[in-house]
Amino acid sequence: MQKELRKLPSVDKLLQEEDVQALAEAHSHELAVEAVREALESARQAILEGSPCPPVSQLVEMTVANLNRRLQPTLRPVINATGVIIHTNLGRAPLSQETRASMEEAAQGYSNLEYDLEAGQRGSRYVHAEELLCRLTGAEAALMVNNNAGAVLLMLTALAQGREVIISRSQLIEIGGGFRIPDVMRQSGALLVEVGTTNRTHQRDYEEAIGEETALLMRAHHSNFRIVGFTHEVPLAELVELGHKYALPVIDDLGSGTLLDTADYGLAHEPTIQESIVAGASLVSCSGDKLLGGPQAGIILGQKDLVARLRRHPLTRALRVDKTTLAGLQATLLHYMEGKALEKVPVWRMMAMPVETIGERARAWALLLTEAGAEVSVVDGRSTVGGGSLPGETLPTKLVSIQVPSPDDLARRLRLGQPAVVGRIEGDRFLLDPRTVMPEQEKTLIERVRLVLA
Repeated sequence: MQKELRKLPSVDKLLQEEDVQALAEAHSHELAVEAVREALESARQAILEGSPCPPVSQLVEMTVANLNRRLQPTLRPVINATGVIIHTNLGRAPLSQETRASMEEAAQGYSNLEYDLEAGQRGSRYVHAEELLCRLTGAEAALMVNNNAGAVLLMLTALAQGREVIISRSQLIEIGGGFRIPDVMRQSGALLVEVGTTNRTHQRDYEEAIGEETALLMRAHHSNFRIVGFTHEVPLAELVELGHKYALPVIDDLGSGTLLDTADYGLAHEPTIQESIVAGASLVSCSGDKLLGGPQAGIILGQKDLVARLRRHPLTRALRVDKTTLAGLQATLLHYMEGKALEKVPVWRMMAMPVETIGERARAWALLLTEAGAEVSVVDGRSTVGGGSLPGETLPTKLVSIQVPSPDDLARRLRLGQPAVVGRIEGDRFLLDPRTVMPEQEKTLIERVRLVLA
């Protein structure tokens, strides 16, 4: 072992190799040194485990591979064949072609982000999406921040810092990443007053808790879980009525937020933004990158005077959205204005996709993979909406089932390829759901699977 270890070249000697020198000149000497040291350490560990010392040519190859890996971006495209439409781990809502083009155009050069072209003076960045949001929802005014958690934090900080906010105990929710309503209230400086019980809260519970220090009444939608059985929650309209009685604003955190009725597509009804506005909520907040189908953003809609207060708050500056987000949000909202959301917005196109269409695609995939020698079949399955939206709701789908000795090995090799492909495993089968695969990705997906199976 010691004899083999002594055969390892020094860092300096390996740096003098022609291919390594070329890399150092093309990139940086420091990166080349790190790649060399990593290669030597890997070889040292292999020797300690009983392997012989690799030749210098192999160490050079390892060095080149190490350096190339360091220079590759870690954020890479993924083909989502899991059947989870709004996949939080895979970037949530994919964007429409027009939305991507608008974001790219905004990023390429200058724009009238905060410049009024007609007046020839400074303007507001929020006008680029505000008018569209107001027309689509009936709200008086709108404001955009970086995500819905930021929207909730801003509303609580600006309107209730040092004062009480009343909310049902059943709505003290936690979403992904440990984001909890009580923690956000604490951070905002608002004082949490929880009323009712886990399963039942009545209007009288809110009314009995209202006092001189009460600043807001709040509702938080159960966007990622359900409470069933012996339950009751106060409808938003009744909460608004109570708010009017005591001159208290009512804020409604919808979480996901949708402009279309999910019940029209075989799913449970998800409260729409328009419904909250019609019910009289003072402010409504939701996400831009879930059921809305746009880029990540937090959207606040409601009464003009309250939105104006939020705009003036210093936290708005810290949470503000950039030009690419506004460009993408505007383009996405235009799809709704034109009545083309089902055609253009990928998440809605996926949700509305007929199972017959999915079956046709699945059978075509299965035929191509069978020709490659794989044991493939088309089976019934379920797709899910995901992304903290419509908990427990699924849609019928058709799955391409691939029978292999090791589904885990197949899944790993597909994940590590270019582009990465992510499916799902059930039992001894690796499954692909066409519902969440873009039509333009089909050819690449089949090529990748065929290559790995071969």
